[in-house]
Amino acid sequence: MSIGQLARAGGVGVETIRYYQRLGLMSLPARPQGGGVSGGTRKYGLPDAERLTFIRSAQAAGFTLKQIARLIELDATSDRVEVRQMARERISALDDQIRDLKRARAALNRLAHQCDDTDSGPCPILTAFEV
Repeated sequence: MSIGQLARAGGVGVETIRYYQRLGLMSLPARPQGGGVSGGTRKYGLPDAERLTFIRSAQAAGFTLKQIARLIELDATSDRVEVRQMARERISALDDQIRDLKRARAALNRLAHQCDDTDSGPCPILTAFEV
């Protein structure tokens, strides 16, 4: 498949794939000979689509591209200890985010109830955001 087809299949833009290639997260297939001044069109296969899926899934789990690069390196080894440690650190960070989001939700919920209770004067929600 072409880079455009790979991008569509992976739900990303062509420039995203090129960016991943520049970072070393994805390989750049060799350009076949022929087909004009610059050669033929590079072809991507199932391993490229799988790598793109891996990257996107790891991003969805909250890993940074630098961390994803390390996960890719570790995939070629049998070092599960570091992979588990990275996962545990990510879980801890997610727990922190969840706690922060719950606090924000509770605060907004209190402000919304205060807003319900007052029909005059400044809105408690808006005044809470003033510095």
